[in-house]
Amino acid sequence: MAAGKLDRIIRIRRATLVDDGFSQVEQWVTLPEKIWAHFADVSDSERFRAHQVQASLTSRFQVRYSVLTRAITPKDQIVFERRIYDIVGIKEMDGRRRMLEITAAARNDLPLLDQQVFSDEFSQEFA
Repeated sequence: MAAGKLDRIIRIRRATLVDDGFSQVEQWVTLPEKIWAHFADVSDSERFRAHQVQASLTSRFQVRYSVLTRAITPKDQIVFERRIYDIVGIKEMDGRRRMLEITAAARNDLPLLDQQVFSDEFSQEFA
C-alpha cells in the first residue's frame, strides 16, 4: 500500500492492572505513539435488547507492520477520531509482514470522548 493512503492517525489503548490499595483493578492507558493508518467503514448495525437500542460500527484499519503494531492484540482498543474501537481481529494482509489489517467495532450510541479530557489524557502522559 502506498504511504499516501495511510492518511489517518490512530492510537492504541492497553489495559493494565493497577493496585488500588484493596485489589488489582484494570485501568486503560493510551499509548503515546501515533500510528498512521488507512481507514474504511465495513458495516453498521442497530440492535434492540432489553428495551434499549444499541448501535455499532465495524471498521477496518490498515497499518504498516512494525514492532509496535505486531504487539497489538484483541485485548487492546483503538482510539480514532474521539471514538473507542474494540478490536475484533488482526491479520497480515500480504503474508510478508508488511501490512496488518485490524477489524474493530465501536458503539455509535455512546458519546464521543470529550475533546478536553482527550487532550488532557495525552498531555499527562507526556509530562
